[in-house]
Amino acid sequence: MAPSRRECRWEMLFLSGCLLLAAWGFQPALSKVCNDYSRHGQDNTWYMRDGENLPIMVLMPMNESALMSSISQGIEPAVQLAIQHIRESRQYSFSLITKIYDTECDNAKGLRAFFDAICYGPKHLMIFGGVCPSVTSIIAESLEGWNLVQLSFAATTPVLADKKKYPNFFRTVPSDNAVNPAVVKFLNYYNWSRVGTLTQDVQRFSEVRNDLTNELEKADIQIADTESFSNDPCVNVKKLKDNDVRIIIGQFDENLASKVFCCAYNLNMYGSKYQWIIPGWYQGNWWEQANSTNCTTKKLLTAMEGYISVDFEPLSAKQIKGISGRTPQEYEREYSREREQKGVEPSKFHGFAYDGIWVIAKTLNRVMELLRHKERHDIYRNFTVDDHEVGKMVLDVMNETNFFGVTGQVMFRNGERMGTIKFTQFQEGQEVKVGEYNAIADILDLINDTIRFQGLEPPKDRTFVRLQRRHINVPLYSILSTITILGMLMAGAFLFFNIKNRNHRLIKMSSPYMNNLIILGGMLSYASIFLFGLDGSFVSDKEFETLCTVRTWILIVGYTTAFGAMFAKTWRVHAIFKNVKMKKKIIKDQKLLIIVGGMLLIDLCILICWQIVDPLKRTVEEYSLEADPQGRDIAIRPFLEHCENTHMTIWLGIVYAYKGLLMLFGCFLAWETRNVSIPALNDSKYIGMSVYNVGIMCIIGAAVSFLTRDQPNVQFCIVALVIIFCSTITLCLVFVPKLITMRTNPDAATQNRRLKFTQNQKKEDSKTSTSVTSVNQTNTSRLDSLQTDNHRLRMRITELDKDLEEVTMQLQDTPEKTPYIKQNHYQDINNILSIRNFTDGKDGEKTVLRNHLEQKPQAQWGSMDPSRINRGPLEDINSPEHIQRRLSLQLPILHHAYLPSIGGVDASCSSPTGSPASSPRHRHMPPSYRVMVSGL
Repeated sequence: MAPSRRECRWEMLFLSGCLLLAAWGFQPALSKVCNDYSRHGQDNTWYMRDGENLPIMVLMPMNESALMSSISQGIEPAVQLAIQHIRESRQYSFSLITKIYDTECDNAKGLRAFFDAICYGPKHLMIFGGVCPSVTSIIAESLEGWNLVQLSFAATTPVLADKKKYPNFFRTVPSDNAVNPAVVKFLNYYNWSRVGTLTQDVQRFSEVRNDLTNELEKADIQIADTESFSNDPCVNVKKLKDNDVRIIIGQFDENLASKVFCCAYNLNMYGSKYQWIIPGWYQGNWWEQANSTNCTTKKLLTAMEGYISVDFEPLSAKQIKGISGRTPQEYEREYSREREQKGVEPSKFHGFAYDGIWVIAKTLNRVMELLRHKERHDIYRNFTVDDHEVGKMVLDVMNETNFFGVTGQVMFRNGERMGTIKFTQFQEGQEVKVGEYNAIADILDLINDTIRFQGLEPPKDRTFVRLQRRHINVPLYSILSTITILGMLMAGAFLFFNIKNRNHRLIKMSSPYMNNLIILGGMLSYASIFLFGLDGSFVSDKEFETLCTVRTWILIVGYTTAFGAMFAKTWRVHAIFKNVKMKKKIIKDQKLLIIVGGMLLIDLCILICWQIVDPLKRTVEEYSLEADPQGRDIAIRPFLEHCENTHMTIWLGIVYAYKGLLMLFGCFLAWETRNVSIPALNDSKYIGMSVYNVGIMCIIGAAVSFLTRDQPNVQFCIVALVIIFCSTITLCLVFVPKLITMRTNPDAATQNRRLKFTQNQKKEDSKTSTSVTSVNQTNTSRLDSLQTDNHRLRMRITELDKDLEEVTMQLQDTPEKTPYIKQNHYQDINNILSIRNFTDGKDGEKTVLRNHLEQKPQAQWGSMDPSRINRGPLEDINSPEHIQRRLSLQLPILHHAYLPSIGGVDASCSSPTGSPASSPRHRHMPPSYRVMVSGL
């Protein structure tokens, strides 16, 4: 009669108390109670008799409605086949009898089944089974108190590997953690040292991940990212991608695996750049049965292509006969026949169950041998053994197990099976075995040419960044270097021309020494272009630092030399023509050289302090990643070498401020002298143009160079062209006109040296007339210039005489036009008689001429006494008769007084009509008429 509900409740409470007491060590008394109650008590003399039937407790879910019952149904044929093969081997003096207790994968029912087996069943020597992790862990925790050893064939949960908590638990199937050493070996095989993990938030998978983390740390493999999820993995998959994780180890069931691969497809995390490693215990075609995503099967298959699954090997692939005398393949055929006869589905654990029965048989056989040996050697002939001692002997023998079964070599290490782990790859819709890992020998064996990656090579474990130097293109460097060489050859030709003709009047007047400095500065500037084009691709890092200093010095010194010489020459022109205090003072080339030397001295002070306090060093600036232009699975990180120091801004500010002030002052001088055109000082205007050129181009070049500092080719091209343009234009402006003049008119230095001063006067200068006399450094040049001016002024006097005669004729012939003459011709005659601002040195002549021109002009021409307004024309002092009389007397006197100013008749001559021959035409000018100006 079935027990009532109340009786069942009391039995469960009693069983729970029994297990609790067993865990506390009170099992013997309780066991005695159970055995007495069930009247199945049994002594420990079972080892003495041959042919004994030894009972084995089998715990597994058998009810079809129970979870994981399909495993148990496929296990029973393997167990019966193992018992049959043990009996047929005739190597054992006993027979194993299995009694199956249905746990139904329920903790309460499993406890009751275990209680019934203990209390009502025969005295079991071992426990075989344990499929459901929860039931198995509860029972295994109390085994030590019952002096029983449990051997499982299907419990893979890592929790049971804790020997402190489960010391009497063994399993023939490798645990889930057993795949971790295999995974690490696989990663090392392909040199993958950076991985990421994606774990379902379940205890089983979390434990595997924790153990994997320890294994990876031991192998010195970096875990780039660890992600856990409960339902939606897309956010976590995205984080893996953001962290550049390429090798992803997943721990999740097949229900969430479809979601993971759907997210991977949407994020493009598949193909040749990624490798997924997932558990291999999923059911066949799991992607079709567990697809609960919005991705189609085709998309899932695309994302899944190439993944690696890792799981234990259910049957050994070796063609070796094991302990049963059969190869794994022969056993599989027999198992298939038995299974088909019973009409059950196969179980992947059947090989482990088969080997488990053989483990129990070998263990009990060995324990029997040990007990019999002890009994024979007992001197007291009263040998007895209790359950605790038998249990300890079983544990020791189990740890010594070592034989080849259908699942491979069967060994235990701390109760864990050292089995074989297989690797399979998903290829074109099916899983293909590509290798296996032998945990005993710690050997990974991959099958040749079976594993196929999506790319030409295995995926990289990260985005390998290849540093790529941004360097100057060789063709560009060659072109600019060629242009620079041509510029240097041109400068050399100018230098040869300047030195060869240094004593020629045309060259001597333009200061050949200063011209040499301009050429030298230009050549130094040209030379700096070669150094600016050299980078780390041509020189070493140490040489590059030296190069930073050398090219800075060369450019600054070259700039100062060339620009300083032009600045000095422009300043001399400005000083002569714009500074009245510079009259009668000689400005020699030595003074200009001192100016240039002072500029260079300031440069040297700045450069030396810069080099000592904060020298330039090589720095590397890295830029953002770029895709490989050739499509390889690498990223390009450009980097650029710079010459920098700690306080770069301060030093550049000092240099720019100093050069900028000189540049501004030079531009000011060039602007002030822009209208000075003096053939004797033949290149002052060109020097001003050069100053403009250098100033503007330097400003443009510095700004553009700063803006293009991350584009070395553009920067180098601009800097080089600015230097070439400035140097070339400056040299051409200074020397090409001289070459043309020397070729077309070699005697230009002594001919047509006319003074042409066309500078626009300012308001305050309009009332003052300035005489400028330009003379050469040598006495001969000054004399020639004065003779030319004398001849020109004589021609002018002739023209004035004609004008005076015409005015006289008009006055004599047309007296009725007197008012018109009085009002209009006064200014014309005044202009005719006025000779403006010829030279500062001819003060005497200018004074005499002014006295004649300004002697009572109002009384003579323009003003009338108011008392005489009503007088008649005959009584007017400005009547035609009076005017004619005055002109007849004044014009010869003015003519006679003006001749000495141009080298004609001396002012002291008694007769204004004396012959010109009586005055020396080529006599020397008085010292007061001279201004000494050094040649430019």
